[in-house]
Amino acid sequence: MNVLIIGSGAREHAMAWAVARSSKVSTVFVAPGNGGTATMGGKVRNVAVKATDIDALLDLVAKESIGLTVVGPEQPLEAGIVNRFREAGLKVVGPTAEAACLETSKVFAKEFMKRHDIPTASYEVFRDYASARAFLESCASFPQVIKASGLCAGKGVVVAMNREESLAAIHEFFESRIFGEAADEVVIEAFLTGQEASVFALTDGENYQLFLSAQDHKRIGEGDTGKNTGGMGAYAPAPLVTPEVMRRVEEEVIRPTLAGMKADGYAYTGFLYVGLMIDNGALSVVEYNARLGDPETQVVLPMLKSDLFEALLASVDGGLEAVPFEMQAGAAATVVMASAGYPDAYETGKAILIDPSVNEMEGVLVFHAGTRREGETLVTSGGRVLSVTARAGLLKEALDRAYGAVKAIGFEGAYCRRDIGAKAL
Repeated sequence: MNVLIIGSGAREHAMAWAVARSSKVSTVFVAPGNGGTATMGGKVRNVAVKATDIDALLDLVAKESIGLTVVGPEQPLEAGIVNRFREAGLKVVGPTAEAACLETSKVFAKEFMKRHDIPTASYEVFRDYASARAFLESCASFPQVIKASGLCAGKGVVVAMNREESLAAIHEFFESRIFGEAADEVVIEAFLTGQEASVFALTDGENYQLFLSAQDHKRIGEGDTGKNTGGMGAYAPAPLVTPEVMRRVEEEVIRPTLAGMKADGYAYTGFLYVGLMIDNGALSVVEYNARLGDPETQVVLPMLKSDLFEALLASVDGGLEAVPFEMQAGAAATVVMASAGYPDAYETGKAILIDPSVNEMEGVLVFHAGTRREGETLVTSGGRVLSVTARAGLLKEALDRAYGAVKAIGFEGAYCRRDIGAKAL
């Protein structure tokens, strides 16, 4: 079967790598892909179609006789790509636009969790600056967590440590409109203590399979300081998510979420990402995503021992519970190499040099994010440029391998955090 992966990041590069390993897959098309997927060779081909151009993607599927489409990023989901593909009688992995509201509307997600008794922080919803300001001026305790309800590429969250920071945040959201319509609604919720971890499931709407848990590093600076980013590194499994915690996640979050979505008339299919805050075993849902996370995908997919394609197909056709879904022993880690200035303004077009020795390094995989080809030269095209991943028997060894590979890769202004995985160690 021919497969289409929609997206252009390191997540989609990792998906293409995993799907192409299946003996049941003929060709993997990546739309639009990046400089890494462009040179994978073998089964993998880039096609110059934007991830949000649903009409062109439908034409591509017909032209290339594609039997299964996998949606990587959130924007096409919000635009209703799954609805459109299903209306055309096509097989597609992902939730409908209505079900994807678990990610695309934080207000929807919070109200859903409240309605179905899924543990999450207490919250208030605001739709104008004046009411939000009045609430924050009356708050007796800080920090407060302020979130734009809509999609903001992982950057629409401010943990305000005091009243001044909180008022500045809502001014930027409502008055300066830094996130546009995504901040028409704003959620202000209680600050949760503990550590964050992520759990990923693949579901056909009723049954599900679990990937390894993971923990990512969202802040730009070491020691989890500075601005939020799309993610500067990750590792799997997360020691924080013990077998007992995972059992509770299934019982208190995943099963009630799938049952609640079905009961509400929005049967949820595809990937479900649950971001959790865990404090001495107690857990709360911080957020849902309607797709796999980035950079977590770059560590959870390399740890999947069984055939990802078979599971993806079963998530559409049903019978997912009967499909092998086995993880490898050991651990994986990824270190994101970013452009200088990210997550603020940064330059692109910087030549990337990857020493050939990287290809020979045991357990190392380099997934491209913000790269493109200019003739024979690989250059930067985004804030997060590469996701340097390594597998090993132990997390410390995986991290050593990943950082060893980072030393063999260079581009002007390259930046990475040097403390990925420190919490787990």
